[in-house]
Amino acid sequence: MIEIIGPLVHTAAQRGARGGAQKPAPLQKQLIERLQQAILGGRLPAGSLLPSSRLLSAEMGVSRNTVVIAYEHLAAVGYVVADKKGTRVSPLSSRAARGESSAPPAAPEVAYAARVGQFAATRKPVDNALPLTPGTPALDRFPLAAWRRAMERAMERSLPRALGYGTPAGEPALRDAIAAHLRMARGVRCEGSQVVITEGAQEALNLCVRLFTNPGDVAWIEDPGYRGAKAAFRQGDLTIQPMPVDAEGICVPPAAWAAQPPKLIYTSPAHQYPTGAVLSVARRLELIAEARRAGAWLIEDDYDGEFRYSGEPIASMQGLVDDAPVLYVGSFSKTMFPALRIGFVVLPRAIAEHAEVALYEMLRGGHRLEQLALAHFMESGEFGRHLGRMRRLYRERQQALREALSEDFAASEILGGESGMHLTLRLPAGIDDETLTERAFAKGLGPRALSSFALKPRAGTNGLVIGYGNTPAEQLAPAVRVLAELAGLAAGREKPRRRRA
Repeated sequence: MIEIIGPLVHTAAQRGARGGAQKPAPLQKQLIERLQQAILGGRLPAGSLLPSSRLLSAEMGVSRNTVVIAYEHLAAVGYVVADKKGTRVSPLSSRAARGESSAPPAAPEVAYAARVGQFAATRKPVDNALPLTPGTPALDRFPLAAWRRAMERAMERSLPRALGYGTPAGEPALRDAIAAHLRMARGVRCEGSQVVITEGAQEALNLCVRLFTNPGDVAWIEDPGYRGAKAAFRQGDLTIQPMPVDAEGICVPPAAWAAQPPKLIYTSPAHQYPTGAVLSVARRLELIAEARRAGAWLIEDDYDGEFRYSGEPIASMQGLVDDAPVLYVGSFSKTMFPALRIGFVVLPRAIAEHAEVALYEMLRGGHRLEQLALAHFMESGEFGRHLGRMRRLYRERQQALREALSEDFAASEILGGESGMHLTLRLPAGIDDETLTERAFAKGLGPRALSSFALKPRAGTNGLVIGYGNTPAEQLAPAVRVLAELAGLAAGREKPRRRRA
């Protein structure tokens, strides 16, 4: 049998080895694996009679009990069959296990779902902590001590109950805290019963697709726009229709309502991503009215509406009129930290009541301690104080970035308004923004190519989306100079001309 399965490695054989040598697996495990490999490889064909436990233990130099346990394990899994005549190899479907020779099998052709082919490589797995990365907040300024106290409070008051599954729609305390904050800070008309907690904003978008669409339905999306919305629509097998964006936000041609009536319309009205446009009141009212007539739903993604640095905050579209057909989506990735993975969607009251059974079937409760800690963090005022500090910090950083861009990219248009955590820089058509971002990454910088956000790249979608949330003000000017040098090389000159003093 040793000729068939090979000798086992005993611990004693390792005594003379160096201290760093890997300890061999237990003899019982080795014996099971060797026998399995011999059976699957055809060296022990179906029907082969294995040696008795006494004989095999003597041959392999192990205890009889080790062999008995190995045989019992193989019998339990189905490799062997034990009867009064002994232990025999079971008939298996594998040609090799039947003792038949065969050529190595060709790799099977995988039949992916059709939706998989719709995804294009629009981004690369880069370090989101790099300077100039859009969408990354100032993580080093997060009040860890206050958050630790909130977590400890949640554990003291909720364990062990909070270790079990919770309400699928989320912890009632957090739903109420979010509703109270949204009413005051964002002008959203809602109660806690309308708030559904999700695994970040992406799950909130996926939930909207599952609740309100069927495969083949038409969905409109801003172009250029948020890639996560495109992914959610593609997962739902929706027909995506891009809508252009101008200085007033999403711009819907009047004929589109009749030509391709939508079921869902995605928009980020307070601060369009990535151009930074603010959707005008006239267009908001028109969208709401037309959506009602078409039986469509508007997804309002308020991803960074908390951060506005001049004038009054821009109120939500959801609260603009009574019973607006708006699904309000938000998360705490920008206001807290991305790894928290807590988002939410505010459903209209009637929808929240009607969809309760579906929500219980589609969702599972989780992250209960984090949800309870976040509820206390908000109710105690820590969340509001943190937002205030971040607004002041981001205002300073945005101004520093504007000044640096105006100095080193004097001829380029800067988009972004007075909100958020990024600015967008339009580039000349002769500069490939994808190549430029790859070279910037090699220099340790993380801007994104504007063209990667577009479904239909065209004139005006060539540029850089530059974040400042995670980059100290004093580092912005040197980083922008590096971008200017790279852009100058791409354009065939040393660097873009600076504005005269």
